[in-house]
Amino acid sequence: MLNADMARFVETSDEWIRERTGISQRHIAADDEFTSDLATHASRAALAHAGMDAGEIDLIVLATATPDLTFPATATMVQEKLGIRQGAAFDIQAVCSGFLYALATADNFIKAGQAKNALVIGAETFSRILDWTDRTTCVLFGDGAGAMVLSSASEGEGLIKTHLRSDGQYCDLLYVDGGPSRTKTVGHLRMQGNQVFRHAVGKIAGSMEELSELAGIPISEIDWFVPHQANQRILEGVAKRLSIPVEKVISTVGRHGNTSAASIPLAFDTAVKDGRIKRGDLVLMEALGGGFTWGAALARY
Repeated sequence: MLNADMARFVETSDEWIRERTGISQRHIAADDEFTSDLATHASRAALAHAGMDAGEIDLIVLATATPDLTFPATATMVQEKLGIRQGAAFDIQAVCSGFLYALATADNFIKAGQAKNALVIGAETFSRILDWTDRTTCVLFGDGAGAMVLSSASEGEGLIKTHLRSDGQYCDLLYVDGGPSRTKTVGHLRMQGNQVFRHAVGKIAGSMEELSELAGIPISEIDWFVPHQANQRILEGVAKRLSIPVEKVISTVGRHGNTSAASIPLAFDTAVKDGRIKRGDLVLMEALGGGFTWGAALARY
């Protein structure tokens, strides 16, 4: 869906959206296409890239704020579609930070010896919870999915350190005004954009610095930065604050919009396919989402 397409049904323009967000297009799932479908497609691509069979997976952790149903977990639907009959599958909900939370969870399962090969997925159909009359929010988001495989067999590769945070006092700045317990409805996304922007730059940069210190690896030695793709101005603001060369920051927000939990794996996949991220590179991923939740993860690809 191009910006020009949106201008046909909401008061906006391509110039207005590009100037404020850096977004030129986003993708919208078909009416009969669900979060589990996108997640399954991404999972198959990840397994193929890893050279693994679905039968080797013994853990699925799926990050989403837009599940197919209230329950069961969308991860179990992906498990069924992939024909996996072993292990465990469950969802994690930390909105735009969800993929980082899912990575950390799978990593800890592997380190505890409770899983050998984990499929970590970020998948969203945010188009289902947008108020398409609100130009301040509907122009920002899109649908998508991405996945990674984490394996205990990987030596010298994988996650090095994760750093997760949350602070519930900011929950009214970015939320959905519906839910089964409170309203018995799905609701629509609501956001105080200027406040979210102000918090995002500071909290994301702070988390990256803390992670760098915990890992004992200076920011300057990291090869690539793969942020949550919320807004080009946030990406640039974080890079400026930490003196990171903009060419080391992977940006796909112009093509995908904000795909919430799917944005980090989508951006990572793009940079692997175009040859920027190579085996052995140090990659730092970071995000902030509703709650607020935020954090960072450092990995060697």
